[in-house]
This record gives sequence, structure tokens and C-alpha cells, in this order.
Amino acid sequence: MPPATLTARGSNAGRSRAYNRALVLRHIRDRPGIGRAEIARAARLSVQAVSNIIAELLADGLVAEAGRRLQGRGLPPVQYRIAPAGGFAFGVELRPRGLALALVDLAGGLVWEGRERLAEADPGSVARALAPLAAAGRAALGPSAGRILGAGVVMPGPFGATGLADPATEPAGWAGTPALAWFEARLGLPCIVENDANAAALAERLRGGARVLADFAFLYFGAGLGLGVVAGDRLLRGARGNAGEIGHLRVEGGARLEALASRVALEARLLAAGLPAAGIDDLAAAVAARAAPVEDWLAAAAPALAEAVAIVENLFDPETVFLGGVLPDALIDLLIARIPLPAASLANRPARSLPRLLRGAAGRRTAVLGAAALVIEEAFTPRLDAA
Repeated sequence: MPPATLTARGSNAGRSRAYNRALVLRHIRDRPGIGRAEIARAARLSVQAVSNIIAELLADGLVAEAGRRLQGRGLPPVQYRIAPAGGFAFGVELRPRGLALALVDLAGGLVWEGRERLAEADPGSVARALAPLAAAGRAALGPSAGRILGAGVVMPGPFGATGLADPATEPAGWAGTPALAWFEARLGLPCIVENDANAAALAERLRGGARVLADFAFLYFGAGLGLGVVAGDRLLRGARGNAGEIGHLRVEGGARLEALASRVALEARLLAAGLPAAGIDDLAAAVAARAAPVEDWLAAAAPALAEAVAIVENLFDPETVFLGGVLPDALIDLLIARIPLPAASLANRPARSLPRLLRGAAGRRTAVLGAAALVIEEAFTPRLDAA
């Protein structure tokens, strides 16, 4: 059975104008070079309605003509694509020891990025680093800075008082601070706040291997370990945005998955052996040298992750599970090769179109690009409540 595809239908009712506009944008985004008649058929809208919407989108600079397609008799139809410079979004990633910002265009292209290492990631320290970084990003856009649609902000979860707090993987000092209002006040933009694993899944949807997938999962290695799940082309967030806290899963032997298979766990092994572990370059050097702590981490992490992958596959039936985040690509490749994928899984089926595990495409930028993708995705998501 083929993977699910976008099945949303438009409405010709006047109250649905914003919904239809987002729907047309999404069809153009997902099928670059599509024409008005094709959009009308796919969205179940009249050709005239689509023509009116495209005229607006062209005037607003959100789409551009992409030439004409030669076919049979008559005048070849005009094709359309997203205009990358039609809009931009800030991505903001807050980690326990750092802050990263990026500007992404409507097509998912990275326009600018900046980062600051922090001794502490409490609100005061973040405020002092955020202002000059955001100013540098706006300056890089020049006159186009007025086209910034908003900012996506990602932080490690869980959000709220849950009994799962872990100071090793969460920024300090944010308890009781309404993050959404805090960032909106300092950036002067509408913001969306999300956990980093969910943002990683959206980054893969926008510019990675999941661009044509409606159902997939993303195991995200930040400081800890999180899970983002996209099902039926929608991100699963949970009641309070805490869906996917897979790092707290207990695996065989009773240990938390995060204690065995996270970046923090790897750094602890390297430091115990007297090796540097201050950043991704140190981790990459240890992987290249096949240092004993890396081998020990792989030996513990691979079987633990096999249990987690089986649970994800059987619960959500994804087309594939991506692995990515702030680990060296070479280490993720080694991990994928060593995870003993269980036979007792819905994913263990013949004639698969994709491997069960794939490395994500965005590398260390996964979360910050995913943060920006939150805003871009909002622009392309048809919602009747936005009408």
C-alpha cells in the first residue's frame, strides 16, 4: 500500500479564503511546477478560484512563475513554484549551554545563522545573547527584514511540571517563565514554542528525506533523546506538547534510554576517560579515532535503541525512522549499522520502499532549522480556524 498523500479539499465558500490560500500554497510547495488546472483538480476548487488565489500570491511575492509545460495543442499552461524570498522565518534553538539562531526562506533555504555558547541558559543570559544575534540576522536580510513571518523557538522538553525534570538536558531557570510571551516580547514577532524533537521532524519534512512522506518518526539526539512523530502529514504534539519523551523510556535492565543512548551519556564516557567532550568537533575526533568510550557507548546504545525503534514502529507504523541531531554524521551512521532491528515489528515487511532507519539530512542544524520550519509549515497548513 503506498504512503498517504495530501487529501485536503478546498472550499469555494467565502469564509474559507485563508484555508484555500494555504491549500494552494501547499500544493505548489509539494509539487513545484504545478499548473492552475492541476491545483484545481487536487484541491477540488474551481479553476477561477485557483486563478484568483494565485494572482494574490503572485502580487504578494509568495509564488513565482516557473515557465510553461509543453503538452499537445494549445497554449502551454503556466507552472508555479514557491518564491523563496517571499518570506522568511527565524529559528531559535535553546540548549542547556547554548543559543542558536537561523533565518530560513520560504523554500527552506538557510539564509543566515549565528550561535552563542553560554555558561548558563537562564532567561537573563539568553536575553543578553538573543538581542545581538537577532539584530545580526535582520541586518543580513537588509530591506527584506520586513518579510520575516515569525519565529519558531525550540527547547528540550518536557514542558511544565511533569516529574521528569533532568538538569543535565534542560536549560536552567525557566520554571514559571511563560516562554512564548517572553520570546515574543524580545523578538517583536509572533512566535511558536515547540520541543526540539518535534522541530527536528519538521526540519526533515521541509528540507530532508521526509519531503514526500506523510508518516515518519524522528529520533532526535540533543543533549538528551527525544522523538518527533508525523502521522497523516500532521505533527503529533500531545495534550501539552510533550508527546515523544522517549528518552525516559525504561529499557531492558531498567535503565532509562537517555542514560544509555544520549549525547550526555557519550560525553560522560569521554570525560571519564580523560578525553575532551566540549563540542561536536571533539565528538567527531573521538569517533574518527575509534576511541574506546565511543565503542562502549555504541555497545550500550544500539540494543537499547533497538527496543525503542520497535516500540515506535509498532505504535505509529511510520514509513521510516530518521536519526539525527547534534551528533557527528559518522557516529549516527555507525549507530544505524549496529542497531539490531527486531523481526517482531510492523516495519519488518517485504518490498519496503525505504530502509527502516535513515540518517536525517540537516545534521547539527536540525533543531534550529526545524524551529524555523514551524513558522513556514504554519503558512502552508490549511486551517479553517484561520479563515
